[in-house]
Amino acid sequence: MKTSTVERYADPEVEAAVARIEAIASLMDDRFVIPGTSTRVGLDAVIGLVPVVGDLISQAISSYLIWEARRLGVSRLVIGRMCVNTAIDTVVGIVPFVGDAFDVAFRANRKNVNLLKAHLAKHGHVRRDAASGPVIDVRARQVG
Repeated sequence: MKTSTVERYADPEVEAAVARIEAIASLMDDRFVIPGTSTRVGLDAVIGLVPVVGDLISQAISSYLIWEARRLGVSRLVIGRMCVNTAIDTVVGIVPFVGDAFDVAFRANRKNVNLLKAHLAKHGHVRRDAASGPVIDVRARQVG
């Protein structure tokens, strides 16, 4: 039997901030499935259909995520990488049609959440607890 590990943030305020950031990133990058495909899109791709203004709105929302990360004490290096991801998304997103396809593929907000979570884990903000019970991998069993 295997036991799984549940990651929780040691500080409830950090955990709440990460949950907010993840929810916004999901909404912006991968909340909806395009019918008939397995491709996921978010509001970033939809809002980006409005020339220039849509991309600026997406930039503002992405900037909020960076502001939250900075408030959590993320290093300047990580903040810089987050800013670069967002800038690339905005600059390429302004290009008609190409930018819209790029928004679907690049997912800057999701990349930024991953950078944030890696930074928090590296700096000891994650507390790992054993899950409430063992996890059984049913794929490993063969009935016969």
